[in-house]
Amino acid sequence: MAELPRRVTVTHPRTQAARPGLRHAVVRDVREQTALGEVYVRALIRSQLRLGLLICAAVCLPLACLPPLLAYVPVLREGRLWGVGVPWLVLGLPVYALLVAAGACYVRRAEHNERDFAENVHRS
Repeated sequence: MAELPRRVTVTHPRTQAARPGLRHAVVRDVREQTALGEVYVRALIRSQLRLGLLICAAVCLPLACLPPLLAYVPVLREGRLWGVGVPWLVLGLPVYALLVAAGACYVRRAEHNERDFAENVHRS
């Protein structure tokens, strides 16, 4: 009589799907503030701090350049456009546009950092 072929177990290539209990371990580490959870949270805080400093520099550097620019360039200091002084236009329109754009960029990137953090926590 012929020997039966050996049984083979076929599984999905994603091994996380086969082990649902491990996914909750990292979430529990973060919630219970274990050493591993602390590492994850510190990484999130570092990325948010880095983003905040970058946005702050991107806003403060152009704003810090405006007073010397307006003081030492006579065309900007004394010029008039549509009956309004150029310094008022420079301080009014581009500054607020810069602040709004920086705020929108910060919110979008901060949410992206938080999504990456959540994916890393749930993936591990």
